[in-house]
Amino acid sequence: MATTILLARHGETDWNRDRRVQGHSDVPLNDTGREQAQELAKQLARERFDAVYASDLARAKETAEIATAGRGLPVLELRDLRERHFGTWEGLTDEVIRDRFPQSRTGPWGDGETIEEMSTRVVAALRAIAARHPGRSVLVATHGGPMRAALRASGVEPNGPIENCHLMRIEVTLDGDLRRLD
Repeated sequence: MATTILLARHGETDWNRDRRVQGHSDVPLNDTGREQAQELAKQLARERFDAVYASDLARAKETAEIATAGRGLPVLELRDLRERHFGTWEGLTDEVIRDRFPQSRTGPWGDGETIEEMSTRVVAALRAIAARHPGRSVLVATHGGPMRAALRASGVEPNGPIENCHLMRIEVTLDGDLRRLD
């Protein structure tokens, strides 16, 4: 039996607004992010899910808590659902990065974790979640990079930004294959 995973990106932070690279930096939601999470809750109102997981970073965990308030489901934190670690680039604005690291226009971003390392970590976490909840539906609050990793693993090349509190569905089969549902 396949497991449906509803992936939601966290709400806005001040660093999102300021175009700063967050990665593993633990930046909380701002007021706009909390409002976005409340809108996500409305979007999820008719959805049934059996478990809630989130990255252990505050912005993802708080998004999950707000979006699932009143459902009686604990938010289970998983470090492996974190955004990619960008190393010394974290906290820098896009503008500073373009000025300081001109190769960023065509090359890899950051001097920390690679996209492949992050993708391997995230896809393994999603498969583990699915194995714990076969045939069920699960909400996972995470970040843009992990959502792109899930898309790539399901054979879809991500195109463009993933907005704060964007929701998408994937399916994880018993064999561990990922498929996008919407």
